[in-house]
Amino acid sequence: MSSDQISQHAAIADDDADDVAEKHYLRQFWLAAGGSPQHLEACSFSGAGELLLPFRVTDMAAAAIGAAGTAVAELLLASSGTLPAVRVDRRMASLWFGTSLRPQGWTLPPLWDPVAGNYRARDRWIRLHTNAPHHRQAAVSVLDCAVDAQAVAQAVSRWDAAALEAAIVERGGCAATMYSQQEWREHPQGKAVSTEPLLHVRTTSEVAARAWQPAPDRPLRGIRVLDLTRILAGPVATRFLAGLGAEVLRIDPYGWEEPGTVPDVVLGKRCARLNLKEAADLDTLKRLLRDADIIVHGYRADALARLGLDADQRRALNPALIDVSLDAYGWTGVWRYRRGFDSLIQMSTGIAETGMRVMGGDTPVSLPVQAIDHATGYLMASAAIRGLTTRLKLGAGTEVHASLARTSAVLQLRTEAMDQVLAMAPEVERDRAAHVEQTSWGPANRLLPPLQIDAVPFQWFYPARALGAYEPQWVSSNPSL
Repeated sequence: MSSDQISQHAAIADDDADDVAEKHYLRQFWLAAGGSPQHLEACSFSGAGELLLPFRVTDMAAAAIGAAGTAVAELLLASSGTLPAVRVDRRMASLWFGTSLRPQGWTLPPLWDPVAGNYRARDRWIRLHTNAPHHRQAAVSVLDCAVDAQAVAQAVSRWDAAALEAAIVERGGCAATMYSQQEWREHPQGKAVSTEPLLHVRTTSEVAARAWQPAPDRPLRGIRVLDLTRILAGPVATRFLAGLGAEVLRIDPYGWEEPGTVPDVVLGKRCARLNLKEAADLDTLKRLLRDADIIVHGYRADALARLGLDADQRRALNPALIDVSLDAYGWTGVWRYRRGFDSLIQMSTGIAETGMRVMGGDTPVSLPVQAIDHATGYLMASAAIRGLTTRLKLGAGTEVHASLARTSAVLQLRTEAMDQVLAMAPEVERDRAAHVEQTSWGPANRLLPPLQIDAVPFQWFYPARALGAYEPQWVSSNPSL
């Protein structure tokens, strides 16, 4: 879709008073995953209140979760002949787009490294993403300053933003210059992303049937998901799959930690470690891949290829595989291999600049939740579950590509004057489930699920456990899954 087409779609959407925003987003997400429009009737929404933002984040959150729920309903229709009802609570969807975990007697670590944040360069704003130690080192080595926010700010002020961004990225770090929406549309990477579909979906031609049928109460029981993802979209996708009964095995390298997000997103998963630069560990990953039904990975587009596991090689190992990939800045264009995160995408694509302008301030205003990550995660889950339906009906595997930058374009199709919406009421005790989850960090409650599907409870078998808490192997037999 070109930038002109995106603008045209936005104008049509704004003129259609009868088209509720959440239904608008739901239709886009569902059709992008290859779903039939007739199944959209299964999904309904309830709940009042909005996250007060220039963008329709609550509507997008509800729609993204609704698309994933509709995929589950379609899967059950394919096996049972009955399409169950899907109901999304807009309020709970908004809360889950923040964090679902409520610790008891302990606190989550800070989400951001002390150096991470927005800095004023000579000409405009730039954001540095320094949560990973090697990304922080890349930034301060370019800036030649102390690992201190004040020292970083002084050093950044001596650079032009684009030059600093390029230097940090060249050093292996992560940074993003703030652009307006119009500037992003005119940027070479913005132009490339605008021509991409929301999801790249390809069904394989090989016969790839597997003897599996969804259980009515636990639709993904018996499905194995290999999770090679990190912050945040991929882990959201695989957490959703785990809540439906899938066996999710997450693999991380030794030494990798995500203290601010892991307790929230590893619910229902078993987390193990491998060093994929070691031949034995790479062989272990290949064995796991052969027995997987779904792989979800968020490495840069060329990372698995350099390990000898590009898309064709993964398909050769497992013709029945549902292969879901995530990229930050799109799958075409000069930035297709660039590292990126939600907060950087918001700077690049115009979200932070729009927030600043609408709020009448002079500093970037990002979304209060990582909405691009979460929405993309549920979109990936939708595509993965639709892949199971395709394999069930056609005996074929599926390949899916998603990107944060392309999801960002969907959010920006609709805006709302903040004085015209009802603010969401603060969280209360009844928003939380009574069950106490014994995590690796201490006891906690979870928010109530934002989604209800007839006769399909959301239940996670494993509490949140630290990365590396399990061995890198599939569970041989566990009837509870």
